Amino acid sequence: MYRLLVVDDEEIIADSLYEVLSRLLPDELDVCKAYSAAEALDWMARTRIDILLTDIRMPGIDGLELTEEIVAYWPRCKVVFLTGYSEFDYAYKAIQMPGARYVLKTEGYDKVTQTVRDVLREIHEDNRILELDRQSREQRYALDAMAQGDYLRHLLQDSRQLCRERDVLTGEFRALNIALDPARPVSLALGRLCYPEGTAYSRRSELTNACRAIGSSYLEGQTRCLGVTDRHGDLVWLLQPSEDAAARFSDRMVRYLEGTLELIQETCGETLGLTMAIALSGAPCEWEAVTSQYERLRQLCQLRLSDGLSVIMTDRTDPRETLDPNEEYRIGRKAEILAAHLEADRREKFFEGLEEVAGRALQPDANVQTTVEAYYAVALALLSYINRWGLQGQIGDYGKLMHLNDHASMKDGFQYLSRVAEDIFGIKRLDEKERASCAIDRICRYVNEHLGEDLSLVKLAEISYFNPTYLSRFFKQERGLNLSEYIDQCRIRRAMELLKDGELKVREVAAAVGYEAAHSFTRFFKKATGMTPQEYRDTIPIV
Repeated sequence: MYRLLVVDDEEIIADSLYEVLSRLLPDELDVCKAYSAAEALDWMARTRIDILLTDIRMPGIDGLELTEEIVAYWPRCKVVFLTGYSEFDYAYKAIQMPGARYVLKTEGYDKVTQTVRDVLREIHEDNRILELDRQSREQRYALDAMAQGDYLRHLLQDSRQLCRERDVLTGEFRALNIALDPARPVSLALGRLCYPEGTAYSRRSELTNACRAIGSSYLEGQTRCLGVTDRHGDLVWLLQPSEDAAARFSDRMVRYLEGTLELIQETCGETLGLTMAIALSGAPCEWEAVTSQYERLRQLCQLRLSDGLSVIMTDRTDPRETLDPNEEYRIGRKAEILAAHLEADRREKFFEGLEEVAGRALQPDANVQTTVEAYYAVALALLSYINRWGLQGQIGDYGKLMHLNDHASMKDGFQYLSRVAEDIFGIKRLDEKERASCAIDRICRYVNEHLGEDLSLVKLAEISYFNPTYLSRFFKQERGLNLSEYIDQCRIRRAMELLKDGELKVREVAAAVGYEAAHSFTRFFKKATGMTPQEYRDTIPIV
């Protein structure tokens, strides 16, 4: 799914364009709006922008300056300038921008929508060219990967030792043609692919190489990157901003990576039929800390990310807080293994592992802090699963998971964890259709409870950890209608209830269901019901 941002300082124009374009291609185009260049830049920092439709003449930062900012950050963004001014100097400047289009407001909605369709066709063509480039890259990667793969896999396992001497590290990078700077911090992204059942090893290897090539084709330019397959079969990208992008990105690097990784997920889905869950560093780390950051991302994958879902999870934890990988008894690792058993529905192995953790934690000479940490590590894995799948209403008493003091003894606490786990495994016997419905029900509840707030696809993806495109398709698959249509239905129902009440003014009802401008709400309400809000209110009999 592509993301279009409408920017115009005249609210009525921005609202109208938003409504028209939102209904143009709801399965392919996610539309956002902004009433100023500053608000548009906030969107840019928050999510990837594929198409910018902007007024060229605005107070403060004008459309030309805004475009330079956004294209510098999202270089594949296509630009359409929209203006009521036909002065030659503005038109000339816009035409000079590579790939930019220029539409007069007087040409009407048909011209705008046709231009957007043309831009989408151009994006598809660009992606086709990228695919051809990706195929040629695969051959080169196959050779490079053989030379670099073993070294980088070793580095992921023992960065503290390998990166201890900077001169040696620099020499290794040069000899192996590794295009990363050993003197600068590095970020990591770990991608877990979900292959079709029965996929042969050779085919998996082929698909993995293809995904790595796709990732590098999107990431190169703004970043220096290198992808490798780790010993578990997952993809790992090591990333640094390019020299040109380093100053420009400053603290926005993570947002750029999140948006680009989303594109990589979508392309892998469309061209290879694969879903990919991704865990991303929330901040770069020194090379000596690569192993601990890598282990942290693997923990996130086990605790938070499920096979079959295109999710991006960003690790906001300070890498320095990660547990030492050489520690003899790693509670985090034990919890990670338990979470993996829980996720894969391996009931017997889960309870064997839980019994081992409890037995060790409850030994008479056990360290109190270690015992407490063991309890909360397991409790967090259970709570994460409950929250992610919306099982709150199906688990009897899970409220004490994060309240150890509510248990009479530590032994009672671990017995309680076992009972909660039993309940979860009981629910997991439900088929996948019912589990998917739980996730969609959770999103629907959020929509109904926050109708007056931001309900953009970007926001709903943020609160549910879904890839925005995957969420859009997943919702339609489960409910038979677009997410935007469902939100509109909820807003109409709520608006009718508020209008019947009679205590609120129309503009207050508009705000309560998410419309800042009363005229936009009136147009929306009339299109849905055939009446204006006031006409609808007049039909309600006085009791």
